[in-house]
Amino acid sequence: MDDRLFRNVMGTFATGVTVITTEIDGDIHGMTANAFMSVSLHPKLVLISIGEKAKMRERIKKSKTYAVSFLAEEQKEISMLFAGQLKEKREAEFDRLNGMPVIKGAIASLTCNVVAEYEAGDHTLFIGEVTDMRFQEEAEPLIFYQGKYRGLKALKESIPS
Repeated sequence: MDDRLFRNVMGTFATGVTVITTEIDGDIHGMTANAFMSVSLHPKLVLISIGEKAKMRERIKKSKTYAVSFLAEEQKEISMLFAGQLKEKREAEFDRLNGMPVIKGAIASLTCNVVAEYEAGDHTLFIGEVTDMRFQEEAEPLIFYQGKYRGLKALKESIPS
């Protein structure tokens, strides 16, 4: 099977956009990811998938914790910052949740302790038990579809009544 075809097919699955963060010795590290899912309600478990070449993989293995921030529609630049897509130097603003760094203004944030990790192909799956969470009810999510950022507002406006 062709790698490009596989990527194109996977790109037709619309996802939310998250920033995964962790902290080691006072240094905050983050990366943009859309490979996130809920796993279990009892206990509350979530999963992130991190590529073997990503620096974040070793950082999470070391810290044994991570936070997930679900980005709001207007936070495209934050996503681009943590994806390494911005040329100019920018700083992200962080809040704290359960002592961990989370993206300020995100729709929702979770903090997690790693309870299991599994090697799967060229990625590591980190299952985290949720230790704290918060959300904003009124915000719209940032969406990623077919390699482009989208928002629900634009999508709603394009649908005929």
